[in-house]
Amino acid sequence: MQLELLELIFLSDKRKQLLLFLKDGPKSMDEIKEALDVTSTAILPQIKKLKEKSLVVQEDKNYSLSLIGKVLVEKMQPLVSIIDVFEDNFDYWVERDFQGIPPSLRKRLGELRKCKLIQPDLDRMFELDPEIVENLSKSNCIHECLAYFDPSLISICQELAKGGVKLSFLMSEPVFQYYSKDYLEDFREMLALENVKFFLYSGELRIANLTVTDKFVMVALFPKNQKHFDRENLISYDPSSLNFGNELFDELIRDSTRITQISQE
Repeated sequence: MQLELLELIFLSDKRKQLLLFLKDGPKSMDEIKEALDVTSTAILPQIKKLKEKSLVVQEDKNYSLSLIGKVLVEKMQPLVSIIDVFEDNFDYWVERDFQGIPPSLRKRLGELRKCKLIQPDLDRMFELDPEIVENLSKSNCIHECLAYFDPSLISICQELAKGGVKLSFLMSEPVFQYYSKDYLEDFREMLALENVKFFLYSGELRIANLTVTDKFVMVALFPKNQKHFDRENLISYDPSSLNFGNELFDELIRDSTRITQISQE
């Protein structure tokens, strides 16, 4: 019986999408056809199968989830979401180390919806992608987390902060050491700004880059078993992704110490 239900739900994309669509309440046939982009001929046999297993019920001309259907859909939604996230950029995820994401949020990776992979131009490997620059420039608030020193990203964040954009900068120990020694005056100038906060991560920061603004979220993970970073990023503008990014940044901040000054040497 368990196998039959799994096959019923997941071996047909139409049935799966229909169950998820009915999660929000009863729907008419016209609403179902429009939302799923199907014909009556295509969807009616699938509805019949779901009705036979008591997952969907019909009242007059509307279809809705049964009580059993509601319980199952509530549990299948996170699984379907995370499968969609992995499938959209499967080659990227399979090669990445995402253990730096806390376990509580790792379970919610399905919230990183509608991610697009940004790959660097080989002729301009160390320049920011124009899409990233454009969206940073439109942002009013930036949460930036870096485990490696990226002069181009730090430079644009500095310029935006000087223009009044709120900036919270979380960095690994190596980034802090490099920034505070080789860019000491820039660092001190940034520390003096009221709209800027710096944080030092305690321990090893295993997320290469996390950028969260009021416009977008960008995540970059280190390749498995490699120390170098290939500058490939996942970017999303979906509200669910932005919420996930903010919660991830907040979680990382909890393991960090705020930097208010740099000691004189």
